[in-house]
Amino acid sequence: MQGAQVSVVSIPVSDPERSKAFYAERLGFQVALDNTFGEGMRWIMLRPAGGGAAITLVTWFSEMPPGSVQGTVLSVPDLEGAMRELKARGLDLDGVEVEEAPWGKWITIEDPDGNGWVVQQDAPFLGRQP
Repeated sequence: MQGAQVSVVSIPVSDPERSKAFYAERLGFQVALDNTFGEGMRWIMLRPAGGGAAITLVTWFSEMPPGSVQGTVLSVPDLEGAMRELKARGLDLDGVEVEEAPWGKWITIEDPDGNGWVVQQDAPFLGRQP
């Protein structure tokens, strides 16, 4: 599949408004779309400020309960700088430990529903360094 890219990742949530606020205010994602469609459904798409794949906050997949997505990686050029920014945006990082491995260093965080995110500074061989 030459030229293929990840475009959108669905994130299952219980309260779209609360999750939209978390991703926009705490993580700094930009709201790309916020529209209704179908009966009682809402399409909220957000994109990391640095670009890349978007996320959609979904409530309509019964096989994806809120909090069931784990391990999605947000790559940042400077982990310590990202942590300072997250704290300044009101994210509680008390007790969050920086972990390291050959592929980089990272922290893990959760959204209000428990979806797990990895904020990672990639090792140089992965192509993303400050």
